[in-house]
Amino acid sequence: MSSAEGSVSRWLGPLQEGDPAAAQQLWERYFQRLVELARQRLRDAPRREAAEDVALSAFDSFCRNAGHGRFPELADRDGLWRLLVVITARKAARHSRDARRQKRGGATAEPPGGDAEPSLEQLVSREPSPEFAAQAAEECRRLFGLLGDAELEQIALLKMEGYTVEQIAAQLGYVPRTIKRKMRLIRTLWEQEIAP
Repeated sequence: MSSAEGSVSRWLGPLQEGDPAAAQQLWERYFQRLVELARQRLRDAPRREAAEDVALSAFDSFCRNAGHGRFPELADRDGLWRLLVVITARKAARHSRDARRQKRGGATAEPPGGDAEPSLEQLVSREPSPEFAAQAAEECRRLFGLLGDAELEQIALLKMEGYTVEQIAAQLGYVPRTIKRKMRLIRTLWEQEIAP
């Protein structure tokens, strides 16, 4: 385990117990990446600050839900990043939808019960909108295209489907160390793409 991955894993437990220092560490590590992700999703946003607003809202939702114990299985930086991407993408889609409504003179809709911020359980349990599904598929195709290698694409896909390093290695006929090396390469390529 790298020191970066170890530090993220070390902060997740205290964050789930409400430790503000852990939240601060994760904020420093991920906020700018979330802003960049939101900026990519909000290409047509009228205000430049919109990406920061979306990233802030996504990080806040994550921290609040983590503090309520809603992510008991969250244990490493890969799972954390995937979760933050989903929350940020949904917040960006909602922001774009609401901005279009306001531009046309319509009101924004609140979730049932009047709670302006639905819980993560509500977000995750809903079917994705066709727009979000199309955006997610487009982003996946783009990220897989960056790999430029069918085997790296297969490893990334298997990992996304929840297979362990050992299971991927057995399936592809490699030792786990080789799969870990290839996964580091995938992570590096993708992180370079979304780096601020």
